[in-house]
Amino acid sequence: MKFLVVLLLVFSIALPKEVPFTQEDRDRIIRLEEGQKHLQKQIDEFKRDTQRQFDELRTFLYWGFGILFGGMGILIGFVIWDRRTAVEPVARKLREIEEKEEKIERFIKELARKDPEIKEIAKKEGLI
Repeated sequence: MKFLVVLLLVFSIALPKEVPFTQEDRDRIIRLEEGQKHLQKQIDEFKRDTQRQFDELRTFLYWGFGILFGGMGILIGFVIWDRRTAVEPVARKLREIEEKEEKIERFIKELARKDPEIKEIAKKEGLI
């Protein structure tokens, strides 16, 4: 019998009891909801700020790469221009030398027609 009384006592303590919902509980829930709204607002502001920073970084990178590639293009253009202006006098001098060489060859061939000794020397050197 004692066992039964102890068992009933334990079950009566262990069984859930209905707790009344008080004004303090209601106020606590309202404060939690307000805190949650405030926290959500801070999260949204953080997201906007982070997105703005990424946009600024992207813009900076676009400008940086644009300036870099623009400078490289200008440098390549300058190198091509400089090379062309540096090669032009050499090419002109080469044309002059080739023209003189052609004149000398014509002169030697003309001499070789008139003088057999010069003709033999020119053949030996491969000029005619």
